Amino acid sequence: MQESTSKEKVLKKIRNALVNKAVDAVPKDVDFDSPIYNMPDQPLEITFAERFTELTGKFIYCENEKELQDNLKAVITENKYEHIGCFEKHIQQYLQKAGLNFYPDSNDILKVKTSITACEFLVARTGSIVVSSRQKTGRQLHIYPDTHIVIATLSQLVPDIKDALQGIKERYEDKIPSFISFITGPSRTADIEKTLIIGAHGPKEIYLFLLDDTAI
Repeated sequence: MQESTSKEKVLKKIRNALVNKAVDAVPKDVDFDSPIYNMPDQPLEITFAERFTELTGKFIYCENEKELQDNLKAVITENKYEHIGCFEKHIQQYLQKAGLNFYPDSNDILKVKTSITACEFLVARTGSIVVSSRQKTGRQLHIYPDTHIVIATLSQLVPDIKDALQGIKERYEDKIPSFISFITGPSRTADIEKTLIIGAHGPKEIYLFLLDDTAI
């Protein structure tokens, strides 16, 4: 075997020096568990509502199921929303009690203009709605229609993104959903000539009905 050239020996020394320096530079006793952001000193539902509405989402608080049904009917009637799609059984019950018509099956997805779904979690700090492919709704109903209405409960509120991800991990264990999405306000983009376009890649309007389930 030929001996290394002087250049190769020098490069080897440099590589070794850089590797050793990088190892020594790694800080010890790093705290990976403490939150990066400080949460406001107020209930999670207020923090979520503030963030969500700042993103032009429409937030409606409901003290009980009767109020939820009445508010749903009022919003749908006042805005003349038609061709409603709802594929989740427990959400369908609210619509039936409110006397609202809807498509109950995913085969009708192309007819849907307004979707009504549940969610996995609500992230207070970012005002985000967490959905996944493990829901009966699947992937399409969150992004296909022009209007997306989400029904969630107080018990689904978590402080931050990591809490939502941990919750999904605990809920599904070794069957983690293949699709997890954080919906943070209506779809928007300014990629084209820096002009803001709402509804470019998904719904133009998002409603969040928050049901107080603490007394149920």
